Amino acid sequence: MSYLLHIDSSSLGSGSVSRQVADSFRAEWQGPVVHRDLAASPVPHLTAAGVSARITAPARHTPEQAKAAAVQDELIDEFLGAGAYLFTVPMYNYSMPSVFKAWLDQVMVAGRTLDFVNGSQAAGRPAVVISARGGGYGPGAPHHGLDYVVPALETILGHAHTLGLDVTTVTPELTLAPHNPAMAPLIPLYEASLADAHEQARQLAVRIGGRIAA
Repeated sequence: MSYLLHIDSSSLGSGSVSRQVADSFRAEWQGPVVHRDLAASPVPHLTAAGVSARITAPARHTPEQAKAAAVQDELIDEFLGAGAYLFTVPMYNYSMPSVFKAWLDQVMVAGRTLDFVNGSQAAGRPAVVISARGGGYGPGAPHHGLDYVVPALETILGHAHTLGLDVTTVTPELTLAPHNPAMAPLIPLYEASLADAHEQARQLAVRIGGRIAA
């Protein structure tokens, strides 16, 4: 079994609901894991040197391009070496944490992880996105339609013209209910959403682990 690449991006450490649900996945996972915590060790944002290094022969790299290319190479090799992926990407201000976007910008490189003719080398590999959010964003909720995390990630990670992963999302909602008095009536819904997210994570770990071990 090739390894699970687990990318964390929540700033809250052990207090993060996204991380807690990911722990349920990890508790059922039987294979090796490579874990990268972007909150503890953020990758650099993409720079002009990083972009230009992609279209410049290595022998002609400036020192800045060589340094940027080394970062990209490390992250891309780590990404392509995995057989499955676990991404914890909570909703921050209706979108994804900037550290996760920085990671995406480093690994999405034409000719490496992207192939607009034949598809990505990673196409079809299973990926789980765990994205906790403080409110409710499903149909009928006041904030329905304002989720710019999951739709974006399903496109970036899962579209045939991008990374082409087989993406499943788990979205524990209403995580602010225990902390915001105005949301206290929603605590039972929060608890149900959280319990369901943990159970989904456990089941996905078993199913995906069996799939890539086969």
